Amino acid sequence: MHSNTATRRNIDNNPNAEQLAAMKLVTAKVFQPVREWYGKPIRVNSFFRSPELNTRIGGSKTSQHCKGEAIDIDTSNDNKKLYDYIRDNLEYDQLIWEFGNESNPDWIHVSFSKNGNRKRQLLAKKVNGRTTYSVI
Repeated sequence: MHSNTATRRNIDNNPNAEQLAAMKLVTAKVFQPVREWYGKPIRVNSFFRSPELNTRIGGSKTSQHCKGEAIDIDTSNDNKKLYDYIRDNLEYDQLIWEFGNESNPDWIHVSFSKNGNRKRQLLAKKVNGRTTYSVI
């Protein structure tokens, strides 16, 4: 829930009960299993975003972060390893290789939904200054 942008701009970034329940589900189904498997610290770059915060940072209008269903994680140098583990071992809705290169993404976006998971894999790239997504 912490956000430097929210703090600077005095934006309320507290989830409601439904969003908090979704965050707990993502934690139980994705984040905690990854932490136990990896056995080293994993940085959370982004988790819950209020719609106002999401708009201010230029997030997607349909971002699952606003529902508490998505988390962005980063290990710096082992992101591919985490990506592969999640893809091969866990249920998820979307798994996004965020930028980086062919060897390692800059970070991983992963979402989980109580209403069913598509196991959709995407690649995020910058094209002419805009983020584009392609199916992997």
